[in-house]
Amino acid sequence: MKLVNKQFGMEKYASIKRRRRITNTLAYVFLTLLCIIWIIPIIGVFYTALRNERGISNSFFPSKGFTFDNFARLFTDKSFTKLYPYMRWLGNTLLVAVCVMLISTLFVVSVAYTMSRLRFKSRKRLMSLNLILGMFPGFMSMIAVYNILSVLKLDGSLIALIIVYSAGSGMGFYVAKGFFDTISKSLDEAAKIDGANNAKVFFKIIFPLSKPIVVYTMLTSFMGPWVDYIFSSVIIRDKTDNYTIALGLYTLISSADREAQYFTTFFAGASLISIPIMALFLATQKYYVGGVTGGAVKG
Repeated sequence: MKLVNKQFGMEKYASIKRRRRITNTLAYVFLTLLCIIWIIPIIGVFYTALRNERGISNSFFPSKGFTFDNFARLFTDKSFTKLYPYMRWLGNTLLVAVCVMLISTLFVVSVAYTMSRLRFKSRKRLMSLNLILGMFPGFMSMIAVYNILSVLKLDGSLIALIIVYSAGSGMGFYVAKGFFDTISKSLDEAAKIDGANNAKVFFKIIFPLSKPIVVYTMLTSFMGPWVDYIFSSVIIRDKTDNYTIALGLYTLISSADREAQYFTTFFAGASLISIPIMALFLATQKYYVGGVTGGAVKG
């Protein structure tokens, strides 16, 4: 009897192990296919940027081979840079993105800490209201925002972009709040017994322990202005010197004539602006993942 039970148990274990192996294999195959699908557009961008052509080609393989001239044109071709100052656009975008990253990170972590640690009247109502307002896309307010900036004489300026990108950043506090909820409140209580107020507790204790969520917030705040086209096109309009990189690159393919001249140059510029984002994500990947998973524990 014991022998039969033992044999039955071994067969059951082997069956479970076999099903698990099949499930894992299917999962890996599915994930591999997803990775291939995601990486094809990236390869396509770099491949097009290296083609020794200017306009759109019907052939998959370039007839004239590959070259780095499309990249060099962005920086060394004076006739091109006079009309399309790529470096200036890149500098504008970097300035706006860095300023927004710093301001937005301070806003988000401050609001998240307040909602996580402090208890005050209408706290839950404010969180519910924020959740409802977050369901509406930001571009719905474009016209109202532009009119306000026009009245303040800020339209067309980089300061206006920084204000627009930073102003509503505090509403995205939910992930950071979830992270702060995982930090023991006994730390706050011990610090307050020693005479620390809420500000000291936040900056001296909670903030140093929150590196993953701070890095996550900084990355997402930086990436928004770096790739945004909608708000920059509405606010900057025709002031070429204040163009961000997304708006500037669009001008290279905004008409059929320009597309025939600068199609591959557009892809070269797009390739270059993707490199800083990829480098940031690779360098801070562990903090980014830690911020996402830590903030998902509690809402």
